[in-house]
Formats: sequence, C-alpha cells, structure tokens
Amino acid sequence: MNTNLPNILTWIRIATIPVFVWCFFSEIDFARPIAGLLFGFAAITDLLDGYAARKLGQTSKFGAFLDPVADKLMVTIALVLLVQGDPRVTVAMIAVVIIGREIAVSALREWMASVGAGGQIKVSWMGKFKTAFQMFGIAFMVYESPLFGLNIYPIGYWLLVVASVMTLWSMIAYLRAAWPTLNAE
Repeated sequence: MNTNLPNILTWIRIATIPVFVWCFFSEIDFARPIAGLLFGFAAITDLLDGYAARKLGQTSKFGAFLDPVADKLMVTIALVLLVQGDPRVTVAMIAVVIIGREIAVSALREWMASVGAGGQIKVSWMGKFKTAFQMFGIAFMVYESPLFGLNIYPIGYWLLVVASVMTLWSMIAYLRAAWPTLNAE
C-alpha cells in the first residue's frame, strides 16, 4: 500500500465517516453543526489530496482507486442521513438523482475502460461546479443550525437542487460522449 500524503488524506476522509454519522445522530449540544463541519473538513481533504498528488508527483494506482471510493462513501452516507432527517419527497429525489448518477457514471467508466475507451469520458468543468454546489449544499443541510444569524439549511437545500440538475446534465454529457462506443456492435 502506498502511504503518501494524498493517500493519508483520503484515509482520513474515510476515517471521518463513523464520527460524522455519530455526530449526526448524537443528542449532544452542537452535534449537527459538528457533523456539518466534519463534512466540510472531508470535502477540503478531497481537494487537498488531488492537489497534493499532482503537485508532489505522488499519484498512484491505489490513490486513483481509493479517492473516488472515499468521495462516494461520504456523499452517499451524508445524503442517506439527510433523507432520514428530512424525509420530504424532494430531498429523497435529490439523493436518488445524485446517488443514481454516481452509480451509473461509475459503471459507465468501468465499462468504457474495459473496452479500451476510458479516455472518452473525462471530468468536465461542470463536474467541478456540481461538486462544489453539492459539497456546500450537503454541509449546510447537515450543519442545520443558523450560522451568523443566517438560516443555512434552505440555502443548502437549494444548492443541492442546483447540484442535482447539474448532476443530470453531466450524466447526459457522459452518456453522449460514450454513445458511439455503447451503440457499436
């Protein structure tokens, strides 16, 4: 196993998950804000591990595998918890869209790589914006409490609505890029 700074940051993100879940459900004072801050911390480690891997030349096959796994675990678990805490249909649909897209695009990438066409599907600028909206939206909704007198829960909700629309848009873009290969006999 390659123990470099980017991989350590990724492992820290994974290790944060049980603490995040515990805080989400805990009845201690400020538990939800702490959970929101933990999610924000995890999102920052996601930015830092990729930057460190490129800047320090510490990319690895293991890191390339583990990083998206850590991201998807954290986001999926957070969305499931949000639906449990706010069981409105709209919150559930946001979770379904984001989680469903992640499963579909992961499967598409894996299949494209298996047929030697993995290079046709690349992360776009929209994917980076979608991720930012998604991370802030989840963090704000998990934090739940007012911040500096501002009710950030509905802000987080609307950021996730935008992220889910961008999620569908990016999935369509991935499918369009892969369509010639998917449709070939």
